[in-house]
Amino acid sequence: MSSSALRAGAGSSAYHYSMAQIIAAASAGTMIEWYDFYIFGSMAFVINQLFFPSNDNLASLLATLAAYATGFMVRPFGALVFGRIGDLVGRKYAFIVTVTVMGGATFLIGLLPTYQQIGALAPAILVLLRLLQGLALGGEYGGAAVYVAEHAPDGKRGFYTSWIQTTATVGLFVSLVVVLATRLSMSAADLQAYGWRIPFLLSIFLVAISLYIRWRLRETPLFARLKESGRSSTRPLKDSLGSWRSWKVILTVLFGATAGQAVVWYAGQFYALTVLQSQLHVGLVEANTIVAIALLLATPFFIVFGWLSDRIGRKKIIMAGLALALITYVPLYSIMSLAVTPPPAGSPANTPATANIPVLTIVVFLQVLYVTMVYGPIAAFLVETFPAKIRYTSLSLPYHLGNGWFGGLLPLICTAIYASSHSIYLPLIYPGAVALISLIVGGLFLKESHHVRIWDEVEGVEGRGTPARAATA
Repeated sequence: MSSSALRAGAGSSAYHYSMAQIIAAASAGTMIEWYDFYIFGSMAFVINQLFFPSNDNLASLLATLAAYATGFMVRPFGALVFGRIGDLVGRKYAFIVTVTVMGGATFLIGLLPTYQQIGALAPAILVLLRLLQGLALGGEYGGAAVYVAEHAPDGKRGFYTSWIQTTATVGLFVSLVVVLATRLSMSAADLQAYGWRIPFLLSIFLVAISLYIRWRLRETPLFARLKESGRSSTRPLKDSLGSWRSWKVILTVLFGATAGQAVVWYAGQFYALTVLQSQLHVGLVEANTIVAIALLLATPFFIVFGWLSDRIGRKKIIMAGLALALITYVPLYSIMSLAVTPPPAGSPANTPATANIPVLTIVVFLQVLYVTMVYGPIAAFLVETFPAKIRYTSLSLPYHLGNGWFGGLLPLICTAIYASSHSIYLPLIYPGAVALISLIVGGLFLKESHHVRIWDEVEGVEGRGTPARAATA
């Protein structure tokens, strides 16, 4: 039976939805989860004193970033928990659960008493809620990427999944806009007193909309056919992680692609914002505006590079993005430093620096452009690397090891290096070293995947969708 016939017969009611509707439904929920996750980072300048009070602002910021990092640390565990559910029960069910957990945890952060009100219990509960957020996000991305990819036709998978890739940056953009709107609508004192809660509490309405949209979706036709034919996995964790052959693929993908992609993502967006605010002392509104404009201008390039990866391949674009970041980070941060003039001697302690906003926006835009190169094609690459019966679990693990650990720890690691050196350049050693490792491992051992036909597995054909052949040379 041909793949087109299989698609027509598998979950036929799912085809009442167009690809645009499928992408919109998956992307909306994923964007909301990223918004929920990144609101914490966007509000770090307020949270640090409310939950980790200290006379040393840098120490307080480090404590806040450490709490922030806990959410990243547990993402691989969320990948295993929800990946197993997704491969065992279905893609749709798993990411309905993830958005519910994420939304509930974010809403509760908005209700949480501060350190002044309940003492050390406040940061303890905050960290617990961050852990729940991390677990949820560990299951969200894989579900959304797989859901769209398993609806997409061969030859257009990079283009269609690249819409999912925009959601992390769009979620960060929305979080910045909400923070700016909240800050500009009230005084600094009111923001510190109660205004910081508003972005967290607003998320409950977004989550309700996402749940409504996702509840109406049906299972992917490929997975439905897989279950009907008895080819789905009954033990996805063992099938994904139970052999050295599987681990070899996971580790190759981790060190050859997702680790490097992750540090470029977080350096280009989060470290840039941290440098502007905490190290170059650009004002809160100006720094957030610079990053928000850069994100807005660069976001369409996720789609451009996803589309291009369908034509010339995923690997070429990802490796090019890693190489550009590695070569240009130091010059770009040098330009950032030169574009900021410190306040005159004798100015009050909190006087912001004078910033050349157009120059800084261009520099951050270039960094986000690298993000679109390494991130735009990667969902399609991961989907094509792992077989359908264990795709959710296997895809999610290297993705969240890379993005949760190598990328998620970047703000904390880079800020700690800055604290000991007071140089904005030395922290760049970390993302540069990881990008270099991925450039070498990926260049040598990853193989192109854009011609993989993922329906071959359902048809009973041993195509290049098998892990060892799709991921390694």
